[in-house]
Amino acid sequence: MAQIAAEIVADFLRSAGLVEDLAQARLTPLTGGVASDIWKVESGGRVFVVKKALAQLRVAQTWLAPVSRNASEVDWLREAGRIVPEAVPAILADDAKAGIFAMSYLDPADHPVWKQELRAGRADPGFAGKLGQVVAAIHARTRGSAEIARRFANDDTFHSIRIEPYLEATARVHADLAVPLMTLAKETLAAKLALVHGDVSPKNILVGPRGPVILDAECAWYGEPAFDLAFCLNHLLLKCLWTPAAGTGFLACFDALAENYLAGVDWELREVIEARVARLLPALFLARVDGKSPAEYVTADADKNRIRRVARPLIASPVPRLSTIRQLWAEEISR
Repeated sequence: MAQIAAEIVADFLRSAGLVEDLAQARLTPLTGGVASDIWKVESGGRVFVVKKALAQLRVAQTWLAPVSRNASEVDWLREAGRIVPEAVPAILADDAKAGIFAMSYLDPADHPVWKQELRAGRADPGFAGKLGQVVAAIHARTRGSAEIARRFANDDTFHSIRIEPYLEATARVHADLAVPLMTLAKETLAAKLALVHGDVSPKNILVGPRGPVILDAECAWYGEPAFDLAFCLNHLLLKCLWTPAAGTGFLACFDALAENYLAGVDWELREVIEARVARLLPALFLARVDGKSPAEYVTADADKNRIRRVARPLIASPVPRLSTIRQLWAEEISR
């Protein structure tokens, strides 16, 4: 790691009392993230993780984001831990000013990353259903809370990390869809309903012995809960292109995730939030080929055009049911 980062981590470990002898500590950089530097720390028989937010994300286009999101991530993990303690790692120490924190380490041997499980074709609808229940529980227990809304009033961060690079950037590429995409961006940012994770992606979910464990809450925001479900469902559609042989299983996971989440919605009519999810989903789908954060495994022009063929009409003329989107995609990939 860079010298400046090493010094910041060393100062944090020392001031937090997490390491007695820095010379004897072993720090191993962990890979996989574009928004933070992450290290595995081994010292005195303890193993834990340290995470520090980056101001410039590791993507091809310029993508800046405030490092204050690190403190919001800590706050989200603690809040979610009060609701579903088995579904998040424990926070060991944090320094909001420095944008750094330490959390428990979960061994990949018994907590594999869901993205890698899906890559291998291991599609488990039961696990996807549990994830839907967990996310719905967090939304349900935080809905309508003025205190949580105040703590997570992160509109600027959510705009810079999610709304602008996904919806607004895609609107600039697809000028004929600019009006519905920009309207969707504005209305999504204006919604204030519940505590949103903002990055419910298979890369941020571990398959634990007791169910899903959710990581990386850097996008935490009090806003539109439909975003979390749409964001994760989007990944399950995309995985059909990554591991085609498991496409049927991924679509079964799509169904289980959606149904179990919607079954937990008690703050509004499920058909009302489902319609908002169904409006967001094709926009996020298109964004993964034409926004600032393209899916790294969707590289073939034929696959990109498949996504465009399904997403573009649904953005222009939204449908109210997720099953319609799922069926249109199933028909597209079966050709």
